[in-house]
Amino acid sequence: MTFVTKIRLQSGNRPALEQVVDEIRSTAERKGAELRGPHSAPPERLEVPQYKSTAGDETRQFRSWDYTVYTRQMEIVGHNDLARQVTQFDFPDGVHIEVELKQVEQMA
Repeated sequence: MTFVTKIRLQSGNRPALEQVVDEIRSTAERKGAELRGPHSAPPERLEVPQYKSTAGDETRQFRSWDYTVYTRQMEIVGHNDLARQVTQFDFPDGVHIEVELKQVEQMA
């Protein structure tokens, strides 16, 4: 049975995100692991309203806070040691990581 580790990285700081992706990619190349990706999702633009008071007066409002979230997805096939090593990286502040482990049965 083979394990597939799905890694999803998100950040509003694109250079920091690309640095982490490059680090994962170079580590996988050094270890000889099969790496699929990184796959880029379209940037997600988020808008957060800001109010001048907490009283709920929606007419007294600052300009909305806008920011963009960038997403990259990667898969490590097999190579459980690499997957474990990647999850223990020291990620920069602002880079969010989600790891999903999936067991795949090979066809006979």
